[in-house]
Amino acid sequence: QVQLAESGGGSVQAGGSLRLACVASGDRYWRTCLGWFRQAPGKEREGVAAIFTSDGSPYYADFVRGRFTISQDDDSRRLGHNRTVYLQLDDLEAADTAMYYCGADRAQPQCGATCEGDDCYSDGYRGQGLQVTVSS
Repeated sequence: QVQLAESGGGSVQAGGSLRLACVASGDRYWRTCLGWFRQAPGKEREGVAAIFTSDGSPYYADFVRGRFTISQDDDSRRLGHNRTVYLQLDDLEAADTAMYYCGADRAQPQCGATCEGDDCYSDGYRGQGLQVTVSS
């Protein structure tokens, strides 16, 4: 079992920034990959970014184009066995408006960063979601 607690999100104007955070706890095997996917109204889920927790390798969807940064905080002194993954969203566009979800899973291609539709962390765990709204 893995528990995911998300925070952050909100509303900004185009060009603005937000930071999303997800605290992941529970089975380490199922936290091999931690990432974010999103779903805009009327559209399918799509991967955004993910990180391979053992070595911190990041993976991004093509549309990110250097605007988003995923990172992790694995300071065991403060977090114990938990791990926090962050998604820094910069230079936001109206097209980035969506619900953003944290996901956790075993090792997989691109750690799930390029997932599509129901495949997004379907075998793993998903958070409750955060609303990100970007106004133009």
